Formats: sequence, C-alpha cells, structure tokens
Amino acid sequence: MAVQSLERALKILDVLAKNPDGLGVTEISREIDLHKSTVYRLLSTFAKWGYVEQNKKLEKYKLGLKIVELSNCILSSLGLREVARPYLEELMKYANEVVHLCVLSDGEVVYIDKVECPSTIRMYSQIGKRAPVHCTGVGKAILAFLPEEEAIRILKAKGLPQKTPNTITNLEEMLKHLEKIRELEYAVDNVEHEEGIRCVATPLFDHTNKVVASISISGPDYRVTGDRIPELAEKIKEIAQQISRKLGYFG
Repeated sequence: MAVQSLERALKILDVLAKNPDGLGVTEISREIDLHKSTVYRLLSTFAKWGYVEQNKKLEKYKLGLKIVELSNCILSSLGLREVARPYLEELMKYANEVVHLCVLSDGEVVYIDKVECPSTIRMYSQIGKRAPVHCTGVGKAILAFLPEEEAIRILKAKGLPQKTPNTITNLEEMLKHLEKIRELEYAVDNVEHEEGIRCVATPLFDHTNKVVASISISGPDYRVTGDRIPELAEKIKEIAQQISRKLGYFG
C-alpha cells in the first residue's frame, strides 16, 4: 500500500528535478495539485536534511547537494563493482575461499558483491545485506582508515554488541585495535562476527585518497587458520592495491 505523504514528497523532488532553476511554493503547488501549506511543510523538511535548497531572495527551491551525494554514492558503488569484479574472481581462485566487496552505509557495512568458491559453506553474507563494522573484517578495514572522530562517532552510535566470545566490545580496546590495523594495512575478523568463520580484509581507496570500500577473504576457521593469515593478507593487499589504482588512487 502506497504512503500518501511519501508520494507527495517524491512528486516534489520529481518536479524540482525537471526545473533546475528552481520553483516557488505556489508553482510547485500548482504542478502537483497540492495545497501550498502542505508543500511548504514538505519543502521545509527536505531543506532541513539537505535534499532541497532555498534561494531566499527569489523565494525559489531547487534540489540540494544531498541528492548529488546520494547519486554519487550509487554511481560509485556500481562503478566499483564493475572495476573490482575480475580482481575478486582472481582472489577467490587464489584463496579458494569466498571473497566479498563491501561499502560503508549509515554506520554499517553493506555487501555489494560476493564471489563464491566451489567449497563454499553457508555464512551470513549476502549481496545487499548489512553487517556491523566493529566485528567484521570488512567493517574494521574501513573503520580504521576513516578520520578517527568519524570512527568514534560510528562506534558510539552503533555500539559494540557482542556477537561471539571473541567480539571486541570495549571502545578503548577497539581504538587500539584500529591502530594496529592501520599499521598492518589489513584487518582480521578472528571469529568475532560468526562462530567458525574467520576473515582477512583490507581497504580500497579512490582518486581522492579516501577509503571507499573493503574486500575480504572469508572461510571456516579450520581452513582460514592463523598460520595462513600472513600469506592471505599479502595477497589481498596486492589485489586491493590494483583495484585502488583502477579507482585513481596514487597513495
């Protein structure tokens, strides 16, 4: 069932998208056949969140930078998948384990691609699924390379709930752990998110030298053993460097 207020709000965005020079409340009201007071309330909410901007001198509204930001996120994610896919397949063949590609969204990681291996076992990850940052290799790999104040903000907002006995649940301990990840340039989910699953992950960077995603090798802890981690870490860092170069990174 459609939500009427949401439909009205989306109609406003559609109208503004077709009128890049902006429209006044009366013009928008006429375009979508909606009372001016309702249009004004919806515009005020959009403006608060950055989805529209008001030119107070002309009393006109146009789409805001938040729309551009969201569009860029979508385009970046789609382009990222296309660029990364052959490298993910190469990594899967090397490790003979599942390989993931993830991005950060609203303080969580989202799996945007996954390459299965012939000996795959059932695990949590699915394309489109979300996971915590504090106890996943892909999450920690991104978190470690964000500005520290942003990482702290995410950890405080989302908390550090315990998923397994190995989950780090203390903020100070996590911050020290992130320092170590920055030194090593890779993260390990040491059976912290799912029982029996260990992951090695590393970040991806774009042309602005900012972390934009992460990739991981995941498998059962009896195959992805502690002894195997250094070898897998070197390979995944090598592959990540190649992907980052394709994204314009020259760090």
